[in-house]
Amino acid sequence: MSMYREPAHRGSAKATVLRTVGTRERRSHLTAPRVPTVGIDIGGTKVMAGVVDADGNILERVRTETPDKSKSPQVVEDTIVELVLDLSDRHDVHAVGIGAAGWVDADRSRVLFAPHLSWRDEPLRDALAGRLAVPVMVDNDANTAAWAEWRFGAGRGEDHLVMITLGTGIGGAILEGGQVKRGRYGVAGEFGHMQVVPGGHRCPCGNRGCWEQYSSGNALVREARELAAADSPVAYNIIDRVGGHIPEITGPLITELAREGDAMCVELLQDIGQWLGVGIANLAAALDPSCFVIGGGVSAADDLLIGPARDAFRRHLTGRGYRPEARIAKAELGPEAGMVGAADLARLVARRFRRATRRRVERYERYERYAQGLRAQGLRGSRR
Repeated sequence: MSMYREPAHRGSAKATVLRTVGTRERRSHLTAPRVPTVGIDIGGTKVMAGVVDADGNILERVRTETPDKSKSPQVVEDTIVELVLDLSDRHDVHAVGIGAAGWVDADRSRVLFAPHLSWRDEPLRDALAGRLAVPVMVDNDANTAAWAEWRFGAGRGEDHLVMITLGTGIGGAILEGGQVKRGRYGVAGEFGHMQVVPGGHRCPCGNRGCWEQYSSGNALVREARELAAADSPVAYNIIDRVGGHIPEITGPLITELAREGDAMCVELLQDIGQWLGVGIANLAAALDPSCFVIGGGVSAADDLLIGPARDAFRRHLTGRGYRPEARIAKAELGPEAGMVGAADLARLVARRFRRATRRRVERYERYERYAQGLRAQGLRGSRR
């Protein structure tokens, strides 16, 4: 397996001995043990793992390619185990958190569906906990990213936060009162599949007019490629940049050209931003958060995207002019947010593990004292 390692920024910790399992989350991050944990972010192209301390600092990270989705779930799990064991050779790992790009059930034990992996109702938590012998936490990657931004990034201090992740599609998460709101079945936050244009563009989910068909990386690239394929005069610059190979038009290239002042690319990002603002206004009507955090790869366009989004949000907000407006902020932790959040959520699980271990030690010590007393009585009796 090809693996790329980035060195630790601090001294290596002693090697770990992986021990027993605990799986239930402790909800308060304030009482979580300040121990290093591993966070894992699993996407369609890469698996990134890192050791994260209690302040959100990444001590070391490793990454590798995601095994082909046609392979069995076992192959992906093998990859995760290999990365964790590699990191545990140099760090005292107390728990593992996983942010998966897919639907995770309310108990955070099974991945119900992962579009880029072969997980279908996969009991991921128990499968990995049995092999790693430490507490394992599984959650949706947007939830883990939102948690990281709330703890360490753009959402610090917010009691009601909604995160929007703009990538290939649109993901999202809701935090309220220091807890991720996952819904009854664990799949809350799939904002990208709100229908905003009845009968609009077909979405891979099977419906038409989903929000992510108008405000996502896929939407941005689709519009640029359609203009280029039509040989539009406004697309000549981008056509020249890719040497006429239209499939080579990508989101980062569009953002790069927009920063250079290309009129078409600026306009495309404005369009995506306006649709983003419309969707955020709808979410504000339903959820009334104090802050929206915008993350994901498309957010790298900064104010070329978020500026139009703020304008559209103000135009479409219900009760505009007579209600407080939520703050709209760009995410601060970048592509590492999901990994950092998964590690921090896993730290909550480690508390139960440590308590259970302490109780076992205390029971053993009580038994030893009791056994020593019996032995002492036996010796006194034999001397008589």
